[in-house]
Amino acid sequence: MNVTGNPDGSLLHDLSPAALLEALLELLTPLARLGRPALAAIDGRCGSGKSTLAGLAAHRLGCPLFHMDDFFLPPALRTPERYAAPGGNVHYERVEAELLRPLRETGAACFRPFDCRSMDFSAPIRAELTGLALVEGSYALHPALRGWYDRTVFLTCSPGEQRLRLLAREGPKRLPAFLERWIPLEEAYFQSTGLPGGCDLVLDTTP
Repeated sequence: MNVTGNPDGSLLHDLSPAALLEALLELLTPLARLGRPALAAIDGRCGSGKSTLAGLAAHRLGCPLFHMDDFFLPPALRTPERYAAPGGNVHYERVEAELLRPLRETGAACFRPFDCRSMDFSAPIRAELTGLALVEGSYALHPALRGWYDRTVFLTCSPGEQRLRLLAREGPKRLPAFLERWIPLEEAYFQSTGLPGGCDLVLDTTP
């Protein structure tokens, strides 16, 4: 496993999962001590471990964690034109309006997660913030959102490792949808936005 993002741009090799978490905590801990609302984003490839690592970091830091999966597009917005735009398959306008902007400006937010199983909005979630909050998931660093974050993190892994993890997580029936649809959409988004360029920390979770 590799980590980039040191001040000198060097690459650290063969870090254990615990060391990856410590590298992330080293970046995020100062934000938790600012005494004001602060936001950090963890974007990256599906299967790279964003949810797992973000969950561990949020637990260690005692901070709230928000998921981009709660902001999938509702059916009315799922048009060919929308999907043709890099990062267009997430409702980034709502992420900004209902989550990031109010958290940074007022320390409080209220949003309704979109449930892809019921294809409807769930009950409202209210959050208050006095310190750090994490936002994890694909498209968290969409250009419309990136300016709200104090720190930015990108996770990646090799294509082979990604396929193995998705097969284990999603099963053989759902794997083709990722290989043929969701991964190409992600890669187009990364290419269009230049990610992971400019991130404060880049973690390669390939064993």
